[in-house]
Formats: sequence, C-alpha cells, structure tokens
Amino acid sequence: MLLKRFVIVFFVVVLGAMGLLTGYGAVGYWDASRQADDLAAQADQLIASGSGPENLGDVHLKQLLMVEDPAFRTHVGVDFSSLGAGMTTITQSLSKRLGFEEFKPGIAKIRQTGFAFGLERYLSKDQILALFLDTVEMGPGPDGWMTGMFAASERLYGERLENLDDGRFLQLLAVLVAPAKYNLQEPGKDLHERTDRIRRLIDGACTPTGWRDVWLQGCEAGRL
Repeated sequence: MLLKRFVIVFFVVVLGAMGLLTGYGAVGYWDASRQADDLAAQADQLIASGSGPENLGDVHLKQLLMVEDPAFRTHVGVDFSSLGAGMTTITQSLSKRLGFEEFKPGIAKIRQTGFAFGLERYLSKDQILALFLDTVEMGPGPDGWMTGMFAASERLYGERLENLDDGRFLQLLAVLVAPAKYNLQEPGKDLHERTDRIRRLIDGACTPTGWRDVWLQGCEAGRL
C-alpha cells in the first residue's frame, strides 16, 4: 500500500515538473510571438540596407551555415543530429540575445528553445539570419566589444563583409563559437588553429566527431 502511494506521488511530481517546464517553454514562445512584428520589421530593414544573408554571397553564406548550423534551412529551431551542430542552433543563439536581458545556462534553455520555436513560426529564415548577423558577438575590437559580422568587418578591415577574402571571413567565422576566447585584432595560435579546422571542414577533408563537436576536434591537424 505504501509502495503504491509512493509510486502515485512520484508520477504526480514528475508530471507536475514536466508541466512546469512545458509552461516555461511556452512563455518563451509567447514572448517571441509578441515581438514578432517588430523583429520582422527590423530584419526587413537590415535586408533592405544591404546587411542581410544574401549580401554574404552564396559561398560565404554556405560556409557560415556549414559551421554554425548545417540543418538551419530545414529545422524548426532545434537540431540534435547534424555533425558539429552542437546544442545551440542559429535560431537558439539569436533567442539568447532577443529573449533575455542576461542569459544564464540551465533551465533558461527551456525558455530559450520556446522562443526559438516562436521565431521559426513567425519569421522567415532570411529574417532570422539577418537578425543573427546583426547581433552576434564578435569579441574585442579597436574601440571596444564588437557586435554583428557586418560591423566587425568594417571596423577591423575597413571593408564590407561580402568583399572579404576567404582568409579574413573564416577568421570572423572562427570567433563565433567563443568570442571572448579569440581576439581578431591579435590573432594567436588558438584562432589560427580554429580557422584551419574550419577550412578543412569546408574543403571536405574532415568530419566532426559527433553532433556536439562544435570545436571541430574531428578536423584537428594530423587527425585521420
């Protein structure tokens, strides 16, 4: 009798916890839906001004997605299967910045994912990419912390992002995984190694070790 009561209480607690987590995710979805019109307008303005994904050019856009989010065009906000994708899609990364004043890992991942579902529901893929490119953190620059790939290109190199050669573009791409770790003004060994791994991935010379291999250990020099 006591065991039966324990089992019942246990399942009630588990179901209650699942309900709370689902509700927390729904809050994120609702927040995204409320902001959707403003975010879409902001994205459309970026695209119209020449700072949208198509302005990267086909080659650089393909490189960005291959490294950051291989299944971006087909997933609905999350991806737990693509090699090298990691736990955070482009849409989830954007959700950290749009849906939180200060994102802290942990249970906030639930609300972040709900927000990402909302963005995918109400915005187009190109709108999401435009907002990502404008808000992504790029690390320290000549006059402080840099935000946005287009802005970082102009501040560091004095050129539009679409005009960069592969070497400089791939360095910008390399810092996205950990902008505080790398310094584009003083590229060191770590940044060069990260850039080389990305180049080998893009050239088809290596494969990430699994979906969590965001550091591209499978593309380490000399690895078979």
